[in-house]
Amino acid sequence: METVKFTAMKDGTREEYELLRKLEAPHGYQITRLEHGLQSATRAYRDGADLDWVCAALLHDIGDGLAPQNHDRFAAEILRPFIREECAWVVEHHGAFQMLYYAHHYDWNPNERDKYKDNPYFQSCADFCERWDQSSFDPHYQSEPLEFFEPMVRALFARKAYDPKVICAGEVRGLPPVKGHS
Repeated sequence: METVKFTAMKDGTREEYELLRKLEAPHGYQITRLEHGLQSATRAYRDGADLDWVCAALLHDIGDGLAPQNHDRFAAEILRPFIREECAWVVEHHGAFQMLYYAHHYDWNPNERDKYKDNPYFQSCADFCERWDQSSFDPHYQSEPLEFFEPMVRALFARKAYDPKVICAGEVRGLPPVKGHS
């Protein structure tokens, strides 16, 4: 089966994105969608992210198979009752933010995300995509196994739905600082 060569979205070529379009996305990558989620979550965990960010990274593309054209909103609706509002917003909008890395290959607007520039969660989403999502297509990256994340996922979904102490509406925490930076 043909696959793309890139391990980070921003390194893809027009030809690779045309291949993905032809193969209907998840089938043309070098790794599975599960491995992509594991890589994203592992990067978040190793960056010192909290439970909400790690689970958001793990599950952000869970809607790909059932709702490929709006997988981001699909995933956000699953997570929203149990996760901080900031993280749910990031999951819901990451699709528009990811266009920065590939939309030019389709002659689409790579700055689709700019319509959200006044949202307080804009930078969190930009950082999420750059640090954890777009870079997690690497067949050589050593992810933690799914079993590693199981207790975290169980803890997240054991929360009381829409608990204001969890949702923290309007609160911007952002991602943890990049290791070695302030």
